[in-house]
Amino acid sequence: MGQLRLGVLISGTGRTLANLLRAATTGDIPAQVCLVVSSRRDAPGNEIAREHGVPLVVVDARDVRGVEAFSRAVYQALDRYRVDLVAMAGFLRRLSIRPDYVGRIMNIHPSLLPLFGGKGMYGQRVHQAVLAAGVKVSGCTVHFVDEEYDAGPIILQSCVPVLEDDTPESLAARVFAEECRLYPEAIRLYAAGCLRIEGKRVRVLPVPSRAGIQEG
Repeated sequence: MGQLRLGVLISGTGRTLANLLRAATTGDIPAQVCLVVSSRRDAPGNEIAREHGVPLVVVDARDVRGVEAFSRAVYQALDRYRVDLVAMAGFLRRLSIRPDYVGRIMNIHPSLLPLFGGKGMYGQRVHQAVLAAGVKVSGCTVHFVDEEYDAGPIILQSCVPVLEDDTPESLAARVFAEECRLYPEAIRLYAAGCLRIEGKRVRVLPVPSRAGIQEG
């Protein structure tokens, strides 16, 4: 597919945006972050977009009422910048999925979905719930976005141990380190044409190799 035009949707600190910008700058992902859409005019992540010279469009959910009106405003920005792939990065507003964007919007969630997902489950709330449940492993999930919270087809997952002395903060740090690795990997697979959605599942195809290709 070549270099992707990546649009990143944020609502908060922009840590995941910063990770994707680093990956794009180093060539770790074959993508250019061509647009950031923020759902809050006071989101700290907005400044990260400005510092990197990335176009920023703010669609403040407090001003644009209703899912459909909010979604139309977001898509207007994505269309204007001819975005190939959308990466949600701590985006906390519901987005109605327009038919031509099905299979073109990803999200990363700080648990092993379908566990500890759904409306209201984000950030530290997820890690608190994991510790309260007493599970021994957690992790993160990259998935395609559909009309339900955290329920779209799963692309990749990665596990981390839950330690006996973990706090929500220490577990969050371990999970975020894996998020920083896993999200770029999912984007690389998408760019290589290696992700095929089959119902509720994503089939990950082998990455084509350039080795051994001869001219003539």
